[in-house]
This record gives sequence, structure tokens and C-alpha cells, in this order.
Amino acid sequence: MVESSTPQGTTLFTPYKMGRFNLSHRIVLAPMTRCRALNGIPQAANVEYYKQRATPGGLLITEGTSISPTAAGFPHVPGIYTDEQTEAWKKVVDAVHAKGSLIFCQLWHVGRASHQVFQPGGTASPISSTNKPISERWRILMPDGSHGKYPTPTPLTPTQILEVVTHYRDSALNAIRAGFDGIEIHSAHGYLIDQFLKDGINDRTDQYGGSITNRCKFLMQIVQAVISAIGPDRVGVRISPAIDHLDAMDSDPLSLGMAVIKGLNQLQRETNKLAYLHVTQPRYTAYGQTESGRHGSEEEEASMIRSWRKAYDGTFMCSGGYTRELGMEAVAQGDADLVSYGRLFISNPDLVTRYRLNAPLTRYVRATFYTPDPVVGYTDYPFLNHHSRL
Repeated sequence: MVESSTPQGTTLFTPYKMGRFNLSHRIVLAPMTRCRALNGIPQAANVEYYKQRATPGGLLITEGTSISPTAAGFPHVPGIYTDEQTEAWKKVVDAVHAKGSLIFCQLWHVGRASHQVFQPGGTASPISSTNKPISERWRILMPDGSHGKYPTPTPLTPTQILEVVTHYRDSALNAIRAGFDGIEIHSAHGYLIDQFLKDGINDRTDQYGGSITNRCKFLMQIVQAVISAIGPDRVGVRISPAIDHLDAMDSDPLSLGMAVIKGLNQLQRETNKLAYLHVTQPRYTAYGQTESGRHGSEEEEASMIRSWRKAYDGTFMCSGGYTRELGMEAVAQGDADLVSYGRLFISNPDLVTRYRLNAPLTRYVRATFYTPDPVVGYTDYPFLNHHSRL
């Protein structure tokens, strides 16, 4: 367990050393699904989008990127499990690096948060820790723009689980081959890894179910496999123990977060420190409202985050409903080393500049978040100074 040693006067614009990487500020582009990678392959529009949001010494995290043909649950999300996808990502990485920015690729498998239409052949059931489907409270975005019902998933066997672990490892190697500075393992928000972590979903009776230690096993196997392939200092992990997105509920989110952190700290003692731990605030919701989470008051939620922050031995990143003021407060108080921003970064490609100047922000248009248009709602949001595009 480590106590925060944040220097007095720390702001979002105080430089930060994240292991081998030197950051000039602490504002991170959060990973966000944008549905612009046609047929799973990054396009010229993706290059422009990330280039617009790159800053010297900044850190970008890509949208969730599929690790296998079974991993997608949205239309036109990118993958990084084929040579063609990997080569296409190189153009994104090169454009971002040309602006002096770092970029991590978020590795993603949605698990049961998918549909037959997104599976190989268009008929297979999605995979998960369980055969329980996501409730009708939630709807899945279909390729034609309509919203459908989540189907009944098929539980992974232990052998199949190990195959998925290998998919994460291979995709991490592909990401490094594409030039990415590192990867983030998406273990949050009700997707596949979270479906193993949360006791509200995981009803297994084998070595991957029951106790918190068993439920964390899948994640720890993935982290071990990935760090053995690319090194720990290129690996970030994202979790959301206190968030019920896609029915991902846990009876004891504080203990779950502590168990994950204990496992990650142990791996770090055996190797070297990971790049970061990325935790989503409980106030995050599926539809973007900044609200109190389901597990208690804002004070209780803040206390939970601080407990995890103190327990984790390494760089701690927070996300979920942050404003400029809340971000400044988080780093000044030592509650986070880095703060990632999502929706505000969509509509303000120069968010870092605007925050530095405390300038007005452009409002985002939610209706265009997931459209396949390569420009509208994607690369057409204005800059404060149009010359800053160059």
C-alpha cells in the first residue's frame, strides 16, 4: 500500500512520469466507441480523428479494439487480430507520434454484450462467463441502426478461456507491431472480463467462479500473458467495480476492486510496474449523465476511489463525468495521477488547449456518437484556432 506523494500545487498541466513515458500534462483521451472503422479496419477518418486530439507529451487511448472475430458488439469497431487491421493502425499511430503524442490501444472483448449478427457466420451465440443474457433494460445497436435484444450467451469452457487469453496476448503483440506505445486491457463496463469479475453475472462453479480470487483469475491470466509478451510498463488495466452498466453488478464493489489491485500489485512485485490502473468513477452511466452511482452517496463513492488509489502501487488514472474543475481537484488532492476525458474530447479536439486557457467548450451531439459517417460528429468539431490543426 502506498500513500499519495503528489507535490503541492499539482494541476492537470503538471508534467508526469508514467514509467518509461514522460507526459507533459495529465489530460488523457479516454477510450470511446465511435463506429467509424468500416468492416473492422481503421480508415483515413480514424487517422484524422486521433491526430486532431494528439498533443506533444499527451496520452491517447484508442476506442475498444476487438481481439478476435467473436469480440465485437457494435457495428464498425476496429480490430487488431489480422495483418490488415494491424497495418491500418500503423497510419493512426504514425500520425499521432508525428505530433509528439503517445497512444495506447485498448484491447476489447464484449462477451455477452454482442449479438449473433456480429459473430462469425452470423449465427453463433456470444460467449461469456455465464448463460444469463443481459436484461431487456438494455438494447444493442444493430448494423442497420436499429436496437435489438441481447441474446442468450454460451459459457466459455476452461479450455476456451485459455484460448481467449491467447487472443489478448496476440493482439497485444500486434499492437506493438503497429507501433503503439502500449495497450489497455478493458476489464470494465460489463464486457467479457467484467462478466467474470462481478458476482451479479458470474455464476460459475469451477475455478473461475465463486470466490473473489476465482473471479479475478481470468483477468490475472490475461495480464500475465500480456506482460510476458510486451513488458509490464506497456500495459494498462481498466476496471469499474462499482458500475452496473449492462447489468454488471457486484455485491461488494470495494472488496472486488481491492482484490484486483492486490493481484496487480503482486504481479508488479514479480516483474516491474504496469503503465497504469484506469478506474471509472461510479457516477459514470451508460448514457453519459453525471449522477450518483447505485452503491451509495457521492461521499461514499469518493471514499471507495481513494481506498483503491491508496492501495494501488503505481500510476492511478480516473475517468467518468470529470469537468476541468473536478480534474484539477482530483490531481491536486492526490486522488489521481491522470484524468481521462471522453465526451468532452469528442466535441473539443483541442480540449487540452481549451482547458489550459479555461476557454468555453463546444457541446457534443449525442445523436452522432455512433454513426458511421466519417466526418459528421467525428472530425468536424471546431478548434479554438483553426491553425492548431496544423
